Amino acid sequence: MSGVQTAEEAMPGSGAGDAHTPDELAGLTPEQAEQLRAEWSRELARVEDEISTLRTVLQSKIRQSSDLKRKLGITVWKEITEDVNQGLKNVKESQVYQKTESVIKSTAEKTTSILGGITAGVSSKLGQMRNSESFRSIEERVGSAYENVKGKVASRSNSTQSFDEALRDASRSASGATSPSIPENKALP
Repeated sequence: MSGVQTAEEAMPGSGAGDAHTPDELAGLTPEQAEQLRAEWSRELARVEDEISTLRTVLQSKIRQSSDLKRKLGITVWKEITEDVNQGLKNVKESQVYQKTESVIKSTAEKTTSILGGITAGVSSKLGQMRNSESFRSIEERVGSAYENVKGKVASRSNSTQSFDEALRDASRSASGATSPSIPENKALP
């Protein structure tokens, strides 16, 4: 209180000091203004004392609450989890969430049906292509070329012919090109 009074005493009664004077003091005599300021100072001290008391009581209650939670096995993590779960429950129960969820479900269903149609179409086209004569003929040629190469490599494992040469020979025979075959053990004339 004395700090407030010394500040009041330092303020001049007129001029620049009047600019800092609250509206409640306007029109009062200096004695009435001083009396009102002293009343405000007493009320401020009382309110600050109440605040201090309430802080002390609050700290005591918080300590008591912590002790009881500890005895009950309630941890901070458990409290946070429960708060988050409750918040999620509140969100899920809200109308905005339910509308959004229904839009997402219908969009997912439409996307699935579109993709299913595309996949079925592609599968159908692949099935038709596989059953076509040209695909069968290509498949047979590739299969026979592979078997020829495999057979030549196996039969000539002791010869000097490499796998690449055997592959070239097989591709020539598969493509229909005819070349005279020369037995390995006969020399050229």
